Amino acid sequence: MKNCYRLFLPAFGAASIALLFVPNAIAQCGGIRPAAVTHASLQPQTAQARLLRAAYSPAAMQDQEDEAASASIVGFWHVKFIAEGDKAIPNGTEIDAGYSQWHSDGTEIMNSGGRAPDTSNFCLGVWEKVGPSQYKLNHLAAAWDPTKNVLLGPANIKEEVTLAPTGEHFAGSFTINQFDESGNLLAHVVGKITGDRISVNTPPTSIF
Repeated sequence: MKNCYRLFLPAFGAASIALLFVPNAIAQCGGIRPAAVTHASLQPQTAQARLLRAAYSPAAMQDQEDEAASASIVGFWHVKFIAEGDKAIPNGTEIDAGYSQWHSDGTEIMNSGGRAPDTSNFCLGVWEKVGPSQYKLNHLAAAWDPTKNVLLGPANIKEEVTLAPTGEHFAGSFTINQFDESGNLLAHVVGKITGDRISVNTPPTSIF
């Protein structure tokens, strides 16, 4: 079942700087009521000047910014596409998997493990942040029929993912629409996508 869908579907790729929550500073200013001022109250007073602790802490704010900056979807990911909620494909069917890179300039590239290089196993996308730790990806691929070695047409993969607070994982939904060169819809697939961050210390594991 896996191989059948891998052969038919195009290669495709797969959440950021977290939203900062900055506390609002509330200042209150009190005035002197004229009725409360008397000659008796206008006496010189002596007191030692004291400094009051301010609520704003640059160090604390910097810690928040550093923590938010670390949770970025930019990086290198091991991604998996699993069918879910699709009428034609059983839930749990692995559609594709591979390696995806999300770049700081809003572009993305994926190396699909489900397609051979001679059928175009690299494809490209663009992404944007749409909410706190939430991202949308619009991905296009040139899909080929591996059995006939002919171009099928453009494939459009769309993803909506949420980045975990740790920044090490993301999960969400995907939709694939495969068209022919005339714009006719050939296939429609929906499901869930997951991503695990790859670091300089990540060992190689099974792609699927």
